[in-house]
This record gives sequence, structure tokens and C-alpha cells, in this order.
Amino acid sequence: MSFVHLHTHSHYSLLDGLGTVPALVAAAKRHRMPALALTDHGAMYGLVEFYQECLKHDIKPILGVEAYLTDGPMTDKNRDIKPYHIILLAYSSAGYKNLLLLTTRAHLEGFYYKPRFDWETLARHSNGLLALTACLNGPLSRPIIADDTALLETNLRKLLDIFGTENLYLELQIRPSLPQQDKVNAALKKLSKRTGAGLVATNDVHYVAPEDAQAHDVLLCLQTKARLSDKNRMSYLGEDVSLMSAEAMAEQFKDVPEAISNTLAIAARCSTEITLGKINIPYFQSPAGKTGDEYLQELAYGGVQRRYGHSVRDASNELRQRLDYELDVIHKTGFADYFLIVQDFVNWAKQNGIMVGPGRGSAAGSLVSYLIGITNIDPLAYELLFERFLNPERISMPDIDMDFADTERDRVLHYVEEKYGKDHVAQIITFGTMAARAAIRDVGRVMGLSYAFCDRIAKLIPGFTTLSDSLEKVRELKTLYDQDEQAKRLLDMAQKVEGVARHTSTHACAVIITKDLLVEHVPLQYSSSDPDSIISQYSMHPVEDLGLLKMDFLGLTNLTILQTAIEIVEKTEGVKIALDSLPLNDEKTFRLLQRGETTGIFQLESDGMTRYLKKLKPTEIEDIIAMVSLYRPGPMEFIEEYIAGKQKKHTPQYLHPKLASILSKTYGIAVYQEQVLQIARDLAGFSYGEADILRRAVGKKIKKLLAEQSTKMIQGMVERGIDQQTAEKIWDFILPFARYGFNRSHAASYAIIAYQTAYLKAHYPAQFMAALMTADRDNTEKIAKQIRECRKMGMTVQLPDVNESFTNFSVVVDEETKKVTKTIRFGLSAIKNVGEHIAKVIIQERKRGGKFATIEDFLTRITDKDLNKKSLESLVKAGALDSVSDRSMLMTNLENLLQFSRKTHQQSSTKQENLFADLPLSPKFSKLKLDTVEPLSTMQKLSFEKELLGLYISDHPFKKYAGLLREATPIHELAGRSGGNQPVMVAGIISAVKKIITKNGKPMMFATIEDSTGSIEVVVFPSIYEEQPQLWAEHTLIKIRGALSDKDGVPKVLADVATLLDESQLNNLKNSDESHAKLWLRLPGNYGKDELAGLKSILQRYPGGMSVYLIMKNGAERRIKTNIRVSDEPTLLAQLKESLGTDGVIVEPT
Repeated sequence: MSFVHLHTHSHYSLLDGLGTVPALVAAAKRHRMPALALTDHGAMYGLVEFYQECLKHDIKPILGVEAYLTDGPMTDKNRDIKPYHIILLAYSSAGYKNLLLLTTRAHLEGFYYKPRFDWETLARHSNGLLALTACLNGPLSRPIIADDTALLETNLRKLLDIFGTENLYLELQIRPSLPQQDKVNAALKKLSKRTGAGLVATNDVHYVAPEDAQAHDVLLCLQTKARLSDKNRMSYLGEDVSLMSAEAMAEQFKDVPEAISNTLAIAARCSTEITLGKINIPYFQSPAGKTGDEYLQELAYGGVQRRYGHSVRDASNELRQRLDYELDVIHKTGFADYFLIVQDFVNWAKQNGIMVGPGRGSAAGSLVSYLIGITNIDPLAYELLFERFLNPERISMPDIDMDFADTERDRVLHYVEEKYGKDHVAQIITFGTMAARAAIRDVGRVMGLSYAFCDRIAKLIPGFTTLSDSLEKVRELKTLYDQDEQAKRLLDMAQKVEGVARHTSTHACAVIITKDLLVEHVPLQYSSSDPDSIISQYSMHPVEDLGLLKMDFLGLTNLTILQTAIEIVEKTEGVKIALDSLPLNDEKTFRLLQRGETTGIFQLESDGMTRYLKKLKPTEIEDIIAMVSLYRPGPMEFIEEYIAGKQKKHTPQYLHPKLASILSKTYGIAVYQEQVLQIARDLAGFSYGEADILRRAVGKKIKKLLAEQSTKMIQGMVERGIDQQTAEKIWDFILPFARYGFNRSHAASYAIIAYQTAYLKAHYPAQFMAALMTADRDNTEKIAKQIRECRKMGMTVQLPDVNESFTNFSVVVDEETKKVTKTIRFGLSAIKNVGEHIAKVIIQERKRGGKFATIEDFLTRITDKDLNKKSLESLVKAGALDSVSDRSMLMTNLENLLQFSRKTHQQSSTKQENLFADLPLSPKFSKLKLDTVEPLSTMQKLSFEKELLGLYISDHPFKKYAGLLREATPIHELAGRSGGNQPVMVAGIISAVKKIITKNGKPMMFATIEDSTGSIEVVVFPSIYEEQPQLWAEHTLIKIRGALSDKDGVPKVLADVATLLDESQLNNLKNSDESHAKLWLRLPGNYGKDELAGLKSILQRYPGGMSVYLIMKNGAERRIKTNIRVSDEPTLLAQLKESLGTDGVIVEPT
């Protein structure tokens, strides 16, 4: 007995189907079925994956969709017209093309709750398609159930007119819990006899095996936002909609054997092929009379003159040979148009002021790419390999990915759409799947389990791992699974839905450009996040397998930062910086990196990287390239060896003299993939193309390929005079590096961006930090870190001000000297509830009429409707109106301000409406009256700043305590520590709290505490919380002793003892002066008033308990005690030592 399932849903029927494509195909193979259809709801997401999986298992793939068919015109948005379901199967290539068209039109033209098409559209695109009448929502089933004979006859006639009896099948299903199904089946059997249309049996498959029924029920609850305990919810329980065996299906339909045999007849008819692997690149419109290869050569030759200052004829042999070789390979592989397309949009971006990265990935290894402007890094100077990019011995689509300033990426994409047509350019879909932690929380909610219980289990699961791996590796989770029945049920169920597709989104960067219309190759739909953006329904790998041109248009924030910083420098100092012309040996830049001042530096700002840079003391761009390559899992173990080589504390030993010339630059370590390729070429006689195949074999860890490559390489070395034993040692030596080695082309490109950001920070610190904070203005955690960095650099960050601020963060320029100060001003748009529009209105009015003199002046001149209660209150609270009035006064008189503003605007409107009426030229505005009030406390002002700006700016509530709690660890230092429950003491202000109830019904708390250096989560278990529940409230100043944990990779404090901090303790601590150390500062003899003022400014930013003494020598030596007390923060001491020298800063302990 044989049978073919023709109505099958995978997990691409989002939150409705449970089975993955491989699981469904494997089940069909187990049941010895010759074919299988995939018919997901309204979309073709999985068809290419399904096609490939079927071929792999020697099963015939039948390509289909369960579509939505509407009676009304597909453009009508009428909720009363409920669409029918209909199964469409492609029996020929024409049918597959029509599936692409119908699915695309349903999404782009007919979408209304569901992607729909109408009868007319179906008729127009029915060639090559078979139709099944589907489920109880089918075009025949629904009128049968409703006893609507007229509608039944109408729909039957339409189906027969479109498909004829040879291509229309009446679908029978068995649904024990749905009595309507029996009625439908009986009617369809009669219609079959009357019309001659065949009957076909299906099971409307929604999961693989019967034991998946409960998990599928959970999935339906996720779709409908229901709980398992809810009554009258959508459920398939009571039905078996698994991928049944042929025997089981035959038993179900033993009264209509033809319905079983017809599945085999349909399978025999369906012979659709999808063309895979055939490269499909659009043509580039070259100048008249030139082929793509000719025009590419012309551009490349012109690039030699532009890049090197001489013609090709006068170029070195190395350059000429490399250029001729690359052009020849590109010609033979047929990729000239690809290069021309990329250079066109890249150079358009540059000509239109959009920052483009120097390169990305292996494309930077191409000299042609460099010459025609795609990349900006010389592959000859950096010894980059073309074969790592385009291997003539293994022809596959080259990968040219491009970085653009992230704020401008969409402009480049729009240009490409305009040039090639919107029906030829699309972004690519991606699928959000049910990750492990999310599966626990979602399934737990559906099962009715408490949030605290589910959260506890979810937090035991390490990031980026599966539930099965977690159960193996996390002992506490496994114990819970073995001992708690509820936990076991939750984890078992969550594993069933883990990895299932949950929703669609748009790939962050992937774009396809097609020679023919997109819809001839891929089904299309609108992006779920942008209703104007069209995306392919096939994801990235299927698109690549189809041979379509796929490129990554990446938006890189650091390029935006560079662009913004350059603009600020030009505006404030009149200097136009050309990044390409920066010297790559700048001492000031490398000193900054040696000191570890890496906040904001691309690729180099993590705590671990910073520590290594301080040990390495980089002095050249090669050091940055190496660190970008080594600071990753795997090769990270070689960083210390690299540093030792750099510091000449380690002399590398080479297994063969030829290895020295390849590896000496990296101190005996094969840091780059290109070095492995060069070893294979120089020692074993491989071509670079063969060596790249070796690299791929090692990277993919395929045993058979590895064995082949091992034999080939060792044999090649022996043939070139290397003894067998040494050859084997060399193979063993390169093996881990071939696996972990990094792409030098990519590393060099990103090292250049890292250097450029470091250069700007070193030479234009205020402008760079303003650009950095502008880019991160929506991330208060980053802004807080960057403000701390500004203070370490001796800069201040000021509150927003309607008279001084611009839209974004800006550098303050001294009005008299016109020089850049060490002050950065908050932008108006960074204030919550103050959008860019009202910020621009304020700035434009300030430019037009000068600064605002009073609050009355401000309210009179800013008449925009967006200055409403919320935005005005936000400006006041954030301190943006401090320069025109007292904040306390404004806060108390908000209603008066709003009333005055309304009356002012009404009178302005009246004047405009009665422009020609007999009215006075100037309306008489009522005088603004403000009630006098008590001034706000410092704490109130700081709370307002935190509320509206996300952090404390003018001061920090905890700052005055910092130096008096010397045993407390500054919170920012905890980020780089390993946990292990080591004892720790922190102190600060509670900025956020989250209270939960444990499984045992007891309250516990998660609190966020922050000091002036950073913030950290504190876990307060029930026993600690119940001792002093009043302590755990927002804005409480607190000292906590506990244990540092980093179980899930994020440091947190597990509280043991908590103590309230208050003013009385502060006063007591201040009075015990003798308990504090002394700070002695030895000043140079030429120290003048300006230098003293600057020193005082630095000291006052670090209040604490250490008394400051000055040693001044102007003739006789004088020792002066100041009234300043400071903390012993390392950042302060480092700043002072940089200014006064190591000998000029002495800490005298108590």
C-alpha cells in the first residue's frame, strides 16, 4: 500500500504547523512514501528548503500552497467577506511560476488580514496548477455546510471553468470531532459522480507524529494568546493531524479507495523542477559599444592612475601581473557585471556624502575592487589574497558586502531600487524562531505556570544554547528536571516547540538584485516592520542556492560616528579631515590605545580587548589587525603569545625555515587564513585556489575531505624536500589555525576603521565624543559610560539648554576666542517627549530672533503645536529652560505657562485670520504671572534629569559618598571580573526595582543599583528582603554586601546585608578627617593661574575623603593645604599623573 500526503503544513505555517521541513520529509521516508507535498498557509517560505530536502532523501517534491481565495475583488477590504481555503499544486514549471505570481499578488495587492487573491486572478494564473478543494473552509465545503445550493453551484462552476475535471480534485478528510466533515464528504462524493472530478484523501497534516499533538495544542495557544485551561479555544485535540502512514490513511478511507490511489496519480503528474546553482547576475548598462569586461578593464586602468599616480604601463611588474590575473579570472567566471553593479552604487554613495567603509570580508583582497573604488585598502600593501575572495578553481558567487553609515544605508538602497527598478530589487526575509528561554516563558504561560517559576528556569539556561545542551551542561537545571514534575513537563514541552518559526522579519542587510523580474524567481510580500518595503519569501540560503545576486548592505554606526565627528570638526575648527590621508603611524593615536582609552573605538572597546591592548602597547597598524583577528573564541588563547613576541619576551621556533618568512610578522602564530594558504602554497606546492579548498575543508571539519587534504599536503611537502615527520608536524601545527584563523582582508579593513576612530578621539576628543553620544543617544547605558569617559578625559557634559543646545550633542565653542572648549552640551532631541521636530523649531527660532531672554520670550516666540504640556514639562524638568528662568519656579507654574502659551498662540492666530481687519498692529499679550516657590532640592533636580534624560548629568546623588566608602568596589570594575560568588561590597542609589513572588509564595526583589561609575543588578532573596522591605525602593541610597555571580554571563550581586545611607552618616564620616589618606601634588615652577584653575576643575569632579595638599616651588618650596577633598579613584590619579608626572602625585596613606 502506498499513499502521498498532498495537504501538509510545516512550521512555516506560522504558529499553526509544528513540524520542520526535515522532520516531515524524514517521516515520509520512514513511511516509504514516493512523494510529499508542502502546502503552507498563504506563503511559499519553505519550498526551496523542502525541494532540496526531498531530493536528498529520494522523495519527489510536490510544490504547493494552501491559498486564500476571496469572492470579492482582491483589492476590497471587507471584513464580511471571509476568504476560502484552496490547495494549489504545481504540476509543471509553468505551474510553479504561477504559484510565485499568485502568492506575490495575494500579498502585495490582496492582503487584508490574510494574503488573498480573487477568482479572476486565479483564472489568469491557473496554467500548470492542480486544485484541491481544501478543508471545511474550502469553496465547496462552506456552502455545503450552510446548505447554500446556489453558492455551491456557482463556486463549483467557477472551479470547473478554471481547472476542468482533469485538474480539480474534491478533498476528503476524516474529522471525528467535526460532524460537518461527514456532511461535506458525502456531498463531495456525489459531486464527484456528477461532474467527473476526482476525489482525493488528505489529512491536513500539522505535525509529524501523534505524540506531537499536545505540543501542537500549545503552539495554537501561542497563536491565539490563549491558555490550555481556556474553554472554547481553538484546538485540534481529538483529531490526529499527523503525517500518517499509508496504511493508516488507507484504513481511514477504505470506503473510497480511489481517493487514496488518486494521491499517487497526482504525484506522478507533478514534475516541477527548481533550477539551483545557476548564477543569475543582472546586466550592468556599460557605456555604448563596450562589454562589461571592457568597461571594467577601463575603470581598473583609470584606478591605477588615481591610486598610484602613474599609468598601467609605468606600473610595477607585481601590480601589472596581479591586475591582469584578476581581470582574466573575472572575465572567465563571468562576474564583470557584478563588479560594475557594486562599484556603481558604492561610488554614488561616496559622491553623495555617504560614508562608506574601507572594505569588508574577503572582497578587500581584490586589487580590481580597490582600483574601481569598491574597497579602500591596498591589497598589495597589506598582502591580501585575491583567491580568498574569488577562487578560479572553485567557482562560486563572490561575496562583496558593503558597510555604509547606518543613518544613510536606506538612501543607497533607494538608489539601487531606482536604478534597477523596484520589481528587480528586494530585501530578504528572515524568520524569528522560538529560542530556548523564550520557549520556556511562552510555554509556561500557556500551561498556566507562575511567572516566577518560569523565569527561574529560563535564567538557568545560558544564552545562545539549546534546551537539550542546557540539560546536559547545567547541573541545577538537570536536578530540577529530575526532581520537579512540573519543571519536567515544562522543559519537555518547550523542547517540542523550540526552534519553530514564530514570525517573519527583514534581514538586517541582505538584498537581492535580479536580471529578470523578481517574481520570476521568488515569491514576494511586504515587510512586517515596514509596509512600504518588499521582501522575498525565500530566506538567504535558498536565495543563494537559486543563484541570485545577493549582497549585504550593512549599516555601521561607527561610520556614522566618523562622518558626524568630521562634520563637527569642520564646523568648529574649519578643518576638513580626509580619512584616507591620515598617517597610520600617529604616536598620539597609539598612545591613546596603549593607555586603554578605548571607549567608542570600533572593535577595541570591550573590557577584555582593552586589557590586552594595555599589555600589548600597540605601535603599528599590524598590531590592530592582529588583535581584531585574535580576540575571538578559539584564537584568543594565542594573544598572550603574540604579546610576548611583540615585547621580545618570546622567540618563536619554526618547524621549517620557510615558515619564518610567512609567520615572522605575527611572531610565529598563524593568525590569518591567508598565512595558512601561503604555507600550503610555499611548502606543499598548492595553488592559492587549491589552498582555499584546503581552508574550507578544515573549517567545515568534514572527515573525508580532511583526510584527503592531509594526504595531499603532506605528500606535497615531502615531494619538495621536507621529511615525512616534519611534514606531519607542520600539518598538525596549521590545523587549529586553519580552523580558527581569521580573514586578514576583513581584519585589515576593520582595523583601519578602528584606527580612524582612535585618531579622531586622540586629536579631536570633544568632537569625537559628541559624535559618539549622538549615535548612542537612545541608549542611556552607553551614554552614561560615555559621560564617565568624558570626565576621565577632563571634559564636562552640560544639561540641554534652549539657548545653547542643538538637535544632537554638540561641542561648546568659546564665544570670545572661538576655540573649542572641553565641554559637550546635551542635544534637545535627547530629552524624552521632545522630538526632533520641536527641537528644530526651537533652534530655527533662536537663529532667526536670537537667544531667548525670558520664559515669556520663549513662550511668545515658540508657537508650534508640538510645544504641548508634555514637551514643555520635559524641557523644564531636564533643565533646558534654566537659562531663562528658575527651574523650581517653572515646575510649580506649569499650568500658568501653558495657559499663557495658549492665549499667546490664539492671539497670533486671530491676528493672521484678521490680517486685513481694522485691528492694532500688535496684539496685547497678557503678562505672564508666576507664583513664587521654595527652590527644588538637588535630589529633586537630579531625579528630574534621570527621568527625562535617562541619567544624572549635573551631579550624581551618590557622588558625595563615593570617597567615604573606600571599601566599596566601583561598579564599573565588576564588569571585567569573573563571578564565582566572591565577596563584594557595592554602594549606590537604587534606580529600578522589580518585585516577584516565588514558587513558595514569598516576595523577592531584583534591584538595579548605580554609583557614579556604572550600574549592576542586585538579587534580593526572600530572607534578605523580608528583613528590611522598606530599603528596596527607587532613589534609596544603599550599601550592600554580598556575593558576585555571573552564572548567565552577566555579573550581578547576590545581596547578604544591606544598609541605608543617609546624611547623618555622611556628616559623621566627613568629621573623621584623620582616618583618610592625603594626596600631595607637586606642581612645576611655571604653574600659573590658568593651570591651577584647570587642576581645581579636575579635582572637584572627584569628591571624597582625601585631603589635597599642593607642593609649590617658586624659589622656596611651599606646602599648602587646600579645602578640597577627593576620592582615590584610579581615573583621577591617572589623569593627575599624566599632567604632573608620576613623581608629582603622591598618596600618603593613613
